Amino acid sequence: MIKIEHITKLYGEQRALDDVSFSVAQGEIVGLLGPNGAGKSTLMKILTCYIPPTEGEASIDGHSIYDDTMAVRRSIGYLPEHNPLYLDMYVREYLLFAAGLSGVKDSKKRADEMIELIGLGPEADKRIGQLSKGYRQRVGLAQAMIHDPKVLILDEPTTGLDPNQLEFVRNVIRNSGKKKAVLLSTHIMQEVEAMCSRAIIIDHGRIVADESMQGVNAKKLTEQFHKLTE
Repeated sequence: MIKIEHITKLYGEQRALDDVSFSVAQGEIVGLLGPNGAGKSTLMKILTCYIPPTEGEASIDGHSIYDDTMAVRRSIGYLPEHNPLYLDMYVREYLLFAAGLSGVKDSKKRADEMIELIGLGPEADKRIGQLSKGYRQRVGLAQAMIHDPKVLILDEPTTGLDPNQLEFVRNVIRNSGKKKAVLLSTHIMQEVEAMCSRAIIIDHGRIVADESMQGVNAKKLTEQFHKLTE
């Protein structure tokens, strides 16, 4: 579903990404780990056709990021690190708007489904600007999923969530990952342990580890992270 081949991204002489290659299959949730500035968000922006790579190729559900950008965007649900929302819009209004932009046929039904799925019922008729940071993050996740994409790309999806919200959203992502390809970035090792089947560690734009999470806990992953990125 996600295929990345020898992606390099240069900003002047700085290599934000350096010959990165990996794939994410349907039914797989992959955690992308790395220090600040390692290249995680840059890679996600490339996959969503927001910026082009300097070298290399990538495809989403068989669609090239060069040759079929609209098909790539239709196949992806994207939650960026800095969740962009229209704060003056009401939650339900915003989800109807997002559904319309994505060409969802019965946008009202789908918006109601997402409000229930993401646990936005009590906040559905409030302005987004009135919501807590955690509920704004939920709205962003609902927007990413509203068109039922085959691929989810989530940049720090659990930022700002309290423990109850955290467990709720974890379950949503785990359940979605049974049928979709999910790539998520996080700094929290417990998130990778709780949700991911595989972890990729990136440092200075290069992949330094790509391992199954089977038998690996957050403590062991943290130790490996420190060893590989210090």
